[in-house]
Amino acid sequence: MILVSSCLAGMEVRYDGGHCLDGKIAELIKENKVVAVCPELLGGFSTPRLPAEIVGGDGDDVLDGAARVVDKSGHDVTEQYIEGARLALKKAQELGASAVVLKENSPSCGSSMIYNGEFNGTKKAGNGVTAALFKRNGIRVLSEEGQI
Repeated sequence: MILVSSCLAGMEVRYDGGHCLDGKIAELIKENKVVAVCPELLGGFSTPRLPAEIVGGDGDDVLDGAARVVDKSGHDVTEQYIEGARLALKKAQELGASAVVLKENSPSCGSSMIYNGEFNGTKKAGNGVTAALFKRNGIRVLSEEGQI
């Protein structure tokens, strides 16, 4: 079983209320080979919501207490991101997921690139909170931009 970001499965769960349906993911859905999950909704967020970025590092730093996740209004939403990551990991473990395909650039799901924490559209190398937690727990993390 493969776990995928809900937005990649066509669910309107992104911060702006949209989705990012991916063609490869759509095929896997038709074949019942994937289960969709949105760590941000699991963490208690609603749709739509303010965009958020990691300030002071990346998802690994958030998990270590050295960085924070902040929404565009300046509100600290770190605990919701950590809780969503924890619940997504629990679901992956319950399903025996062999891999997860996560939405690149997200403060939750980015697996190689995230926004830089300045809300200016600039990206930097790093993991989102959920991607970092999955990797720490030995789950293979893929991006929709890579090989699925």
